[in-house]
Amino acid sequence: MTDRPIDALDKAKGKKVYIRLKNGEEITGLLKALDLHLNLWLEDVEIVGDNKRKINVLLIRGDNVLYASPV
Repeated sequence: MTDRPIDALDKAKGKKVYIRLKNGEEITGLLKALDLHLNLWLEDVEIVGDNKRKINVLLIRGDNVLYASPV
C-alpha cells in the first residue's frame, strides 16, 4: 500500500520539520506529535523571516498549514 503524505510526517516525529503557514510564516522545529487534522506540536521552534524568533513550544492548528516537510 502507498504511504499517505501524513505518514511521511508521522515518521518524522522526533526530527526537525519545516512548516509554511498560509499567512506566509516559515517555521522549523522538532516535531513531537501530530493528528489527522495536521495539528502539530513542535518544540525548539524557530520562526524564520524578517521577525526571526525562537519559541520553546508551539502548537499549530492544522487549517493554518500550507505545507509541511521533514528536513
